[in-house]
Amino acid sequence: MRALTGLWRWRHNALCRATDLAEAWVALVALALIAVAAPATGALAGAAAQDSLQRSVREQRHTRHLVPATVVRDLGRPMTDTDPDTTARETRSRVLADWTAPDGTRRRGPVLAGLESPHTGDHFRVWTDPHGRITARPLDAPTATTHAVLAGIGAALATAALIESGRRLAVWRMVRRRYAGWDRAWERAGPDWGKAGTGS
Repeated sequence: MRALTGLWRWRHNALCRATDLAEAWVALVALALIAVAAPATGALAGAAAQDSLQRSVREQRHTRHLVPATVVRDLGRPMTDTDPDTTARETRSRVLADWTAPDGTRRRGPVLAGLESPHTGDHFRVWTDPHGRITARPLDAPTATTHAVLAGIGAALATAALIESGRRLAVWRMVRRRYAGWDRAWERAGPDWGKAGTGS
């Protein structure tokens, strides 16, 4: 928005100074960069994130497996678990369970089960790696795309903020230079200010 107000200095004015025109040029360049560079940076960052995340989705689909597990006993301390990939909150219980890894290895250990009141012998499913170690469920394609879009938007906003910061810094330096010029002019004119015949 400040870049737009800087363009106001283009208006015709007999009192327009060179620094006013310089500020207008800085505002114009900043506005052009925000209009072109920010969307381009966002698109590139989003595309790169999408490529990387979709590669992760494909990899996780091959390396993570949903296997059946059986409750050995309830370990108590039920907790509310929030899956980072969803907005749903789900009550889970901590249980000791048995399961078989995709490579055929028998496993036993504490896991979180989506059971409100687990009992010995209850069945549920868990995500594991190929060796049977418990892991998070794989990232799905729509969630990956959402993350990529957010990354692109974030990159575009960060680029726009960086350009605007550069514009503000440039204007601040111009204003400081202008004030320093005024101070020097005042030092020259100050001692004689208001005296009769000054400048004659």
